Amino acid sequence: MKLHTLALPALLIALGASAQPLKDPVEWINPLMGTASKPDLSNGNTYPTIALPWGMNFWTPQTGKMGNGWAYTYDADKIRGFKQTHQPSPWMNDYGQFAIMPVTGKLRFTQDERASWFSHKAETAKPYYYSVYLADADVTTEIAPTERAAQFRFTWPKTDQAYVVVDAYDKGSYIKVLPEQRKIVGYSTRYARGPLPKNFKNYFVITFDKPFASARIWSGDKLVEGVTELASDHSGAVVGFKTEKGEQVGMRVASSFISAEQAELNLRRELADDSFDTTARKGKDIWNKTLSRISVEGGSVDQTRTFYSSLYRMLFFPNKLYEIDADNRIVHWSPYNGQILPGYMYAGTGFWDTFRALYPFLNLMYPSINREMQAGLVNDFKEGGWLPEWSSPGLANVMIGNNSASVVAEAYIKGLRGYDIETLWQALKHGADNEGPMDAVGRKGVKYYNELGYVPYDVKINENAARTLEYAYDDFAIYQLGTALGKPESEIAIYRQRAMNYKNLFDPETGLMRGKNRDGSFQSPFNPFKWGDAFTEGNSWHYTWSVFHDVQGLIQLMGGREQFVAKLDQVFTLPPTFDESYYGEVIHEIREMQIANMGQYAHGNQPIQHMIYLYGYAGAPWKTQYWVRETMNRLYKATPDGYCGDEDNGQTSAWYVFSALGFYPVTPAVPQYALGAPLFKKATLHLENGKTVTINAPANSDSQRYVGTLRVNGKPYAHNWLDHAVLLKGAVLDFGMRDQPDRQRGTAPADAPYSLSK
Repeated sequence: MKLHTLALPALLIALGASAQPLKDPVEWINPLMGTASKPDLSNGNTYPTIALPWGMNFWTPQTGKMGNGWAYTYDADKIRGFKQTHQPSPWMNDYGQFAIMPVTGKLRFTQDERASWFSHKAETAKPYYYSVYLADADVTTEIAPTERAAQFRFTWPKTDQAYVVVDAYDKGSYIKVLPEQRKIVGYSTRYARGPLPKNFKNYFVITFDKPFASARIWSGDKLVEGVTELASDHSGAVVGFKTEKGEQVGMRVASSFISAEQAELNLRRELADDSFDTTARKGKDIWNKTLSRISVEGGSVDQTRTFYSSLYRMLFFPNKLYEIDADNRIVHWSPYNGQILPGYMYAGTGFWDTFRALYPFLNLMYPSINREMQAGLVNDFKEGGWLPEWSSPGLANVMIGNNSASVVAEAYIKGLRGYDIETLWQALKHGADNEGPMDAVGRKGVKYYNELGYVPYDVKINENAARTLEYAYDDFAIYQLGTALGKPESEIAIYRQRAMNYKNLFDPETGLMRGKNRDGSFQSPFNPFKWGDAFTEGNSWHYTWSVFHDVQGLIQLMGGREQFVAKLDQVFTLPPTFDESYYGEVIHEIREMQIANMGQYAHGNQPIQHMIYLYGYAGAPWKTQYWVRETMNRLYKATPDGYCGDEDNGQTSAWYVFSALGFYPVTPAVPQYALGAPLFKKATLHLENGKTVTINAPANSDSQRYVGTLRVNGKPYAHNWLDHAVLLKGAVLDFGMRDQPDRQRGTAPADAPYSLSK
């Protein structure tokens, strides 16, 4: 099988998506979705991730310069190398990376000299396989990954000057060539976020199936004569071959954060004696098995490709930081103390983004993976003293909130067991009641929050209103977990009380959330279109809806359901006015809202992504159904510009996947989902417990996007929410779709999803 010739069957493109479940869902994925991005305009800020689900290592072609977070951009003309990466976001950048690049002719090893022109016409990108023709070298490079290793295959021209460059990067690296073993070993210590962690090294081992004709070591931009190994700021190696036209040279590579010996073990264990094609085929099988937990039918080609391309993005972060030692024990290098310790660890996600929909999705569809992640959080707390709100791989001082509370509470509430929940309970209380070692860990401004019920605007704590709103929801999550654990009311009542702190920032005059000074007065002047300042990467029109746990309470503050719906409507009817003065420039999130032609609705960033589903809390579910479909239609497509802002570790993709299924986790710490309307005529969820959820909507179309009837397990169902426990038992949802809103169904107060005030 020639993997580089695989493509979506032309017949399917001509006829539309198959009416049957897809046999090869991985073939519908476009890893280039979201790669047409740059710092001042994000269409996803993704790179083609060539990896296995949640793998420790990813690979990507590298068009950007060393250290540039925009590792691959669609409009680039040259590739500088093929990089092993652990990068969760260009804004977070990378750690432990190194690069490999074939060249021919004159020996060229610096990143600019070795760069080669390429074309997307001669590029094949799949999750389990990548191929590209490098024009300057006249070499085709192919990659097939495993979790901690990969195979490369280079197809050469006839030349006496065929070279493979290994670049261990700057900021401290080591390289050694062992010609008699056809091997290169080394390590990289390049690390983007904060001070270098203790004992941080990404050890790598590379072997070839062809003897070296030459071997050289280089440092910076100079060859180093007479040595076979080197530790320097920027170390690298070049090995040479004599090749015939069309000759293929195989290369195997693996790495480890633990030791060089563990890297060798990872190489032997994961690649064994497999051929390149076998590794690629195994990778394809793993992807198909993982993706096939959900099958969709009856959508267009674009919808099907977008669905699976989004699902692909949800299955990477956080990724495995743990390894399996020679005695088959699960061990990890700790980013907190530099020790090699037993147990799970994952890294590379920001809970500010992913608590909203990614973790709810894992709890529904991949609970055993999240069980490992929860066990990893136990180790985070034991080793680092705090839960990481952003792990990259240790504590990163980015974003706000204490949203680990939601991630931990939700997993237990939705049934996950088999890890040390008591330690995590202590971790949540510790994080909620203390300021951390940096602004983004624990709770910045906690003393004010606990005493006043809000973080004040005038005490030099930025993004204070956003912090208050998120802390209030996080307190609710802690209360929910405490209740589930049977903790005494004397211990947990305070968290329920603080869950109502959102009310302290509601301004009756404007009907919006507003920063409040220490003396109880609201900030003045107040511009609800001002981004940042009291809010985080958004304005008051975005953050006013961040009352995930008590929408009914927010409805009451706004004067009732009619006024609440009118306020929701305004988000879409207002012009995309903005005040960027807090930042001193138009940040990319502002620009993405401005150009989307959806008013103040800024779907490209996370704070407002749940807002469309709030219509169902106020008796207007048809407006949810309309705007969910509009957002899917307008803002997502499996193309290089296919997102409307940062994809952010699976969260923006998770919004699409949940929405396409017809429901969304507005309140993750409650075992309920708010209803929307499905995108496909049929979707089937194959749950991990062996049960099946079938979502039927045979009359579904772009015009017939409204729910007229819903039957759950054959019985008429009027509510605007689904119960998590009902889905876990296996369920059949039958949607009767129509082309006009049904203004009667789901309008009773009893049909609204959970709110704490109810």
